[in-house]
Amino acid sequence: MRAVLDGSGADRAVVACPPHPEMGGSRSDRRLRAVSDALGDRGVACLRFDYGPWDEGRGERRDCLAALEWARERFDSVALFGYSFGAGVALLAAAEADPQPAAVSVLAPPARLDDGTETPPAVGDIDCPLQVCYGERDDTVDWRPVVAAARDRGATIESLPADHHFVGQGERVSVCITSFNEIHL
Repeated sequence: MRAVLDGSGADRAVVACPPHPEMGGSRSDRRLRAVSDALGDRGVACLRFDYGPWDEGRGERRDCLAALEWARERFDSVALFGYSFGAGVALLAAAEADPQPAAVSVLAPPARLDDGTETPPAVGDIDCPLQVCYGERDDTVDWRPVVAAARDRGATIESLPADHHFVGQGERVSVCITSFNEIHL
């Protein structure tokens, strides 16, 4: 697994899960970079990583858990963030992690991964603060079941006037994700 650590002098960090690697998603995704830049401005490090060989979501969850563990060994407090496919990975990994991250924030979360694993049930298994952000015009992923599960759980829900790619919303996305994580880290 390859990764970039932005803001290495911090004592808090966010692990950022990229979008679908089969669709060109990587640690260089513009939404991950925007969040990482905003976190750095607030003294929070960000570990952006690439998944290993494609494994329909199973191996990617293991990659996320490995990145989370790596960050925990180096930082006092660690949160988890994911965009699109990475949001699904983050939800599932957070529910499985022991201990769970300090907070979980997801953007455009899909209701299921390629291996068929549904993500809404994981929402109920996450005991830390949770934020779910979605684009009101997003017709790329089925985010509604995740938002419903998060709402039932009492999570923070943020709707943005955007499609799945959040074109022109980079600053708004980064402020939303960063503000939530800064409070809970």
